[in-house]
Amino acid sequence: MGNFPEDFLFGTAQSAHQVEGGNLNSDWWAWEHAAGTPCVEPSGDACDFYHRHGEDIVLMAGLGLNALRLGIEWARIEPEEGEFSRAAFDHYRRVLVSCREHGLAPIVTFHHFTLPRWLQANGGFLHDEFPTLFERYCRHAAAALGDLIAYACTINEPEGLGEGGFVLGVNPPGRKGDIDGMWRVAGNVLEAHRRGAAAIRAEAHVPTGVTLALPDLQYEDGATPGEHPVELNARVSDEFFELARNDDFVGVQTYTRNRFGPEGPRGPHVEWGKGLPQETAETTQLGQEVYPQALGNTIRRAWQRTGGTPILVTESGIATAF
Repeated sequence: MGNFPEDFLFGTAQSAHQVEGGNLNSDWWAWEHAAGTPCVEPSGDACDFYHRHGEDIVLMAGLGLNALRLGIEWARIEPEEGEFSRAAFDHYRRVLVSCREHGLAPIVTFHHFTLPRWLQANGGFLHDEFPTLFERYCRHAAAALGDLIAYACTINEPEGLGEGGFVLGVNPPGRKGDIDGMWRVAGNVLEAHRRGAAAIRAEAHVPTGVTLALPDLQYEDGATPGEHPVELNARVSDEFFELARNDDFVGVQTYTRNRFGPEGPRGPHVEWGKGLPQETAETTQLGQEVYPQALGNTIRRAWQRTGGTPILVTESGIATAF
């Protein structure tokens, strides 16, 4: 591996809902089965990681990896408010033990987009007690699993939770154009991260941080920051950079760059560009420009904005099987 240090982590990443299958008690399962949502098809059994984690972990280890970023599912652990499932904790302990036995450091995400149905039905991220409820969940999960965790990620891409559910309407609860709701979500999630991280450290004593979606924003001469969803996300990320100054690490998740000219978004992927001409560029199957330099740019940005908080690249890559 060239000049990488011996303890450098090479791994893969996944979210619980996207790979486990059968996540019946989550708001996303309900959303996928509701009429009129943007979901093309339900997740169903997904790739059945819930039952096939053993053989999948063997395959990962066989690739020479030494880390796995994986999620635990709040809806499985607390299927009803205040009721914590011993069976769910036992299952996740088996998964984490398997990781350890095969030389994979478990980097565990406590929240990756989904909520328990009971919480979404009572306001979701806008619930007045959301930070308290998340702190309680983190405390129970860290107490049950913390001895097997190498790194803990509180919330995956928190800056996008309000955008997806309240501006674009592509996530539960499916609102569109609610900028005020987006910022209210941001405030609740910021506090939830702060309190959840403290609970994890108190119970598990493991390095804990947040993971942020950080596209490489580039402004040409004459361009000014606006209200594009990617730019709104960046402003929320700025708030998390301040919190991350006190964290053990910050997770950087970068896939592409976003360019802006005087007239608005530029580049091959301008779905919010209102008819602006697309440029010729190599793109992934998600329509994103292939631009490897973006990762280095956002790593440097995160390092500068946090005052030198250690960095884990918790997601990156290109879409080849979408």
